[in-house]
Amino acid sequence: MTTTGTAAGGDEVLQLWGVNRTFGTGPATVTALAEVTVGFQRGSLTAVMGPSGSGKSTLLSCAAGLDRPSSGRVVLGGTDLGELSETELTVLRRERIGFVFQAFNLVSALTAAQNVALPLRLSGRRPSAVAVRAALAEVGLHHRADHRPAELSGGEQQRVAIARALARRPDVILADEPTGALDLRSSRQVLELLRAAVDQHGQTVVVVTHDPVVAARADRVLFLADGAVVGDVCGPLDAGDIAVQMAKLEA
Repeated sequence: MTTTGTAAGGDEVLQLWGVNRTFGTGPATVTALAEVTVGFQRGSLTAVMGPSGSGKSTLLSCAAGLDRPSSGRVVLGGTDLGELSETELTVLRRERIGFVFQAFNLVSALTAAQNVALPLRLSGRRPSAVAVRAALAEVGLHHRADHRPAELSGGEQQRVAIARALARRPDVILADEPTGALDLRSSRQVLELLRAAVDQHGQTVVVVTHDPVVAARADRVLFLADGAVVGDVCGPLDAGDIAVQMAKLEA
């Protein structure tokens, strides 16, 4: 494994510059992120790992404009998120960021196809039925297009969520523990779909995970502890080495 620096720059679609995020005031202040400067290369899969409370989800929230840093800058495709209003941030997330969550976040009353089309409709676009079916076919679910979430397994629901994220070809896909609620077989399917999004479509994917096997399929692993980047490792990656690093951070 090769250790690299954490500075942002180069051909990076997403950049965080000196990002701090604190909660509370005075003696009760909690630092969730501490001077995080990191960039994510276009067409790459990055895994973010660390103990519970290390700042992983806060990093994703700040990167997506869901949470504003206490200080520092977040830049997505040349757009400084700190300069946008809440309405403008909503539009940016809808059009330029794909989300995949552990809880799937599908609308129960809508079919798989309608769930995939929903972000496009919210952006004021009329999604092509052919494009929606193609997105579902890409995740192996073209035959389940008319099924609602309750009629799908957990793994199938997560694959619909990935199809939804991919359909718009966003600047970046942010995935928070996307395999955490799945069995081993479904986890591997989801992982391979995210890997294919990078290798076949040049997407930029950032995945928060506790699973060393998931992280080993990434191009790079960021390790966080106490809100700071304490490790930045590029591939080829070995699940065993990643597990050892995680054990050291959790000790």
